[in-house]
Amino acid sequence: MSQGIRLAFDSEGVDWAEAASIFERAPLGTREPDKFERTCRNSDLVCFAWDGDVLVGLARALSDGEVQSVIYDLCTLPEYQGRGLGTRIMEAMMEKLGTPNVVLWSVPGKEGFYARLGFKPMLTAMARMEDPEASAARGYIRL
Repeated sequence: MSQGIRLAFDSEGVDWAEAASIFERAPLGTREPDKFERTCRNSDLVCFAWDGDVLVGLARALSDGEVQSVIYDLCTLPEYQGRGLGTRIMEAMMEKLGTPNVVLWSVPGKEGFYARLGFKPMLTAMARMEDPEASAARGYIRL
């Protein structure tokens, strides 16, 4: 279980190279540490999961604070997956966001995790991607 893990909603003490490495170890791709730091600092809400002084998970969100929020980058180390930590982070994020509508991007194959939290597939979502071919190859969009 994830009980001994502390959730923090600020980036104090985050080693951004360590944070970026969680994505590779998860495995959810790569993040450039400096760019990821700026991304988090420009987000409306961040959540970092700490097991003692070890960063083990994270997520971030954008929100208008009233109606709509988008959660991005939910990620935990592989050895912490399947222990309730992702659920705990998601529930804490949604509570803090407090908006009635929350959308997110699921990694292909992880849709069931989000369905258990009440998320439904969207039928009309559209995306304009930097590299559409790569996004299609990873299962995020259809060309």
